[in-house]
Amino acid sequence: MTQNPDNSTLDQEIRSAASEMASRIDHTLLKPQATEEQIRQLCAEAREFNFATVCVNPAWVPLCAELLSGSPVKVCTVIGFPLGATLADVKAFEAQRCVALGAAEVDMVINIGALKSRQHDVVEEDIAAVVRAAHALGGSVKVIIEAAYLTDEEKVEACALSKAAGADYVKTSTGFGPSGATVEDVALMRRVVGPEMGVKAAGGIKTAADARAMIAAGATRIGTSAGVKIIAEFQG
Repeated sequence: MTQNPDNSTLDQEIRSAASEMASRIDHTLLKPQATEEQIRQLCAEAREFNFATVCVNPAWVPLCAELLSGSPVKVCTVIGFPLGATLADVKAFEAQRCVALGAAEVDMVINIGALKSRQHDVVEEDIAAVVRAAHALGGSVKVIIEAAYLTDEEKVEACALSKAAGADYVKTSTGFGPSGATVEDVALMRRVVGPEMGVKAAGGIKTAADARAMIAAGATRIGTSAGVKIIAEFQG
């Protein structure tokens, strides 16, 4: 049956919107019990839907780099995850190794205790050490501030320190804290970092409506384990 022009245009618009959303999604599997089979499925889905990245724990970086070779999908991994309490030089080494093994992006957790102790020089150097290590090999850095543990003042300070340290993005949450991304936090983070940095919303984003709300608030990247479901909702 031949579609009329209006239906054809609508279908094209739906496909375009779904593709645009997919290009913003970090397709994520960070559970400690994730199996090789699940990681392989994650990469296959990322290839199918053209997600921005797969986001996995460091041990899976070499496999994902192999599986995604030749595709536009990048490998993202996590550093000092999920607590952020690792020594700065250890975080930097972890970032260097992961980028060398094929990660294009690293999502590091800040030293939350140092931030809450107002040790701002410690926090900035912690971030800067990872930035130097990743950037030297062409990798980009997202800084997870774990907003659920912070006051608004601390969220502002964490974003300002991330920007000063040369990071590429700020990110709301690990997904392992007491709560995940909120529209309010994303909007606050965007105001602080301005238009030149990315903002990643992650944690608890399960639907197309959730994703749309985060992007409307200023997010440029969405971290979620529900990417396939979100794109299906767009297409539906």
